[in-house]
Amino acid sequence: MTADDVLCIHGPLQAALPLVLDSPHSGRRMPADFAAALAESDLRDGEDCFIDELYLPATTRGIPLLAAQFPRTYLDPNRHAGDVDTDLLDAPWPEALVPSGKARIGKALVWRTLDDGRPIYDRKLTVQELRQRIARCHTPYHAALRSLLQAAHARHGVVYHLNCHSMNAVGGKMGEGVGADGTAPPRADMVLGDRDGTTCAPAFTAFVHQHLQAQGYRVAVNDPFKGVELVRAFANPAAGFHSLQLEVNKRLYMDQATLEKHAGFGRLQADLMDLLDAIAVRFGRG
Repeated sequence: MTADDVLCIHGPLQAALPLVLDSPHSGRRMPADFAAALAESDLRDGEDCFIDELYLPATTRGIPLLAAQFPRTYLDPNRHAGDVDTDLLDAPWPEALVPSGKARIGKALVWRTLDDGRPIYDRKLTVQELRQRIARCHTPYHAALRSLLQAAHARHGVVYHLNCHSMNAVGGKMGEGVGADGTAPPRADMVLGDRDGTTCAPAFTAFVHQHLQAQGYRVAVNDPFKGVELVRAFANPAAGFHSLQLEVNKRLYMDQATLEKHAGFGRLQADLMDLLDAIAVRFGRG
């Protein structure tokens, strides 16, 4: 696995504005050592399809966009490196464990199952395999994001980090769950996550919320997604590091059955660029 297979930094390394974007779940380059028991199409489960492409025009505004190239099912960079599913390993994990609770549904640092419950592997992974995945994928992704944020902060005195995701149209194992009647609840158009107001200034969350609502979107905050490791790890609002997770509903821009974009892609992309322009005007001076 080469560096180009792990991540891509679109746009400048030095942000022209105090704004940095990252897309940790849009990658689909299947590593040679994946050795999964499922077809490649199945391994796109949980992918934030086209999110890197959706935000790509931001780079012409001088905003860097970090995008993972490997699939989320191989390793999820939006987890702590210690969030290890011990049921996936053939031996005890010799390092510190930092469980998030996602191992219970097979969705920790390395996924054990798909959303429908099918196992991804017909074997156990070795400790060395997991260590290699962390070293090749998790560590470089976090280092790259840290570098981009620190560079923007050094230049502007403040940085606003948007952690970019998409979500399924209705709830499921990764979110609210299925009700007693067997149906999952429909989701808002957008969900903002600031870990209950701890990862960015409330004014930033409120501004993004209000702007998206004014564009006609139904927006929720911290429900059902509060933000995970990539907003937690790099946030320090008191020091000028603000991180906000932004989930967009896949129904707005793609067909989830065919995994293809539909006519709504262009409108959503334009609206998101309008949001970034508005953030630049409101917060661009730090």
